[in-house]
Amino acid sequence: MTATSEGIRSSEPISPRASFLETVRGLLGPLAFMTPATLLVLFFFFIPVLIIFGISLTNLSTSTGFKNWEWVGLENYRRIFINPQSGFIFRNTLKYVFLTLTLFNVGMALVIALLTTHIPRRTGFFFRSLWLLPRITPSVIYVMMWKYMAADAPYGILNQHLFVPLGIEPTNWLPAQAWTFVILTNGFIGASFGMIIFTSAIESIPKDYMIAALVDGCNMWQRIRYVILPMIRWPLLFVTTYQTLSLLTSFEYILLLTDGQFDTEVWSLWAYHRALNNYWGNFQWGFGAALATVLVVVGLVMAIVYMRYFQFNELVQEPKIEAL
Repeated sequence: MTATSEGIRSSEPISPRASFLETVRGLLGPLAFMTPATLLVLFFFFIPVLIIFGISLTNLSTSTGFKNWEWVGLENYRRIFINPQSGFIFRNTLKYVFLTLTLFNVGMALVIALLTTHIPRRTGFFFRSLWLLPRITPSVIYVMMWKYMAADAPYGILNQHLFVPLGIEPTNWLPAQAWTFVILTNGFIGASFGMIIFTSAIESIPKDYMIAALVDGCNMWQRIRYVILPMIRWPLLFVTTYQTLSLLTSFEYILLLTDGQFDTEVWSLWAYHRALNNYWGNFQWGFGAALATVLVVVGLVMAIVYMRYFQFNELVQEPKIEAL
């Protein structure tokens, strides 16, 4: 009777109200976990973006003050489009992001992670610690070190101990090779972040995969290409996307190193100069906000491209367990 009654109860149809309550109950847990992150994104990204976009539609500046500004629509964007500096600075930004990202933030970081995970553990930990030193060094001190390295004789370390012994004419290398030092200063900082992520991802790969590759006769390059890189696609996507957005919006080290001189002005630094710090003292907040909005759009486009290229939908799929 018990089995029969249980069978009868299980076959009873579920009311729409009970089904709705069950659905809501199942959503409460995920929503509770997502609420803090959602609030952070809402208050510290989405709302500021809307405010910046609103300011970009005005002529707000120090000349108008906070009382005499007017709505100008897309006038600031038209000014950006016709400005002769826009194309040059945009190309500078693409060059800065591409070279720093590929050579250091992803490229060098991946090389360091691969090398230090294939040597004794303590030795690898020591070398990774050395690569963290630029990141934990105060920005001003770090940039001053690079300036002294590039300075003309008798102060420049490169001139005194490298170039002069080799017979190379000493010079102030910062103006002469400004982009080289901009990429190096930012690259040594950025490589440490990717190094940590890639090292953790490589060490989490099950040893069985590596042993099977060795048994099959794979050499080092084949193990990297066919085992390690496919297994760390998600960390590669994260580091590439995050570092691209970071490089698009960061200008701290360029500001300290050259302040945009020697043709090193990038888009984010241009927005800073026009809106918050320039020689004339006329801060064009509306125009600077329009420049910042363009960066937001470019960042969103790049993020979508990366997600399509790395096949993001496949990466986040739930694992399929086959029942034998």
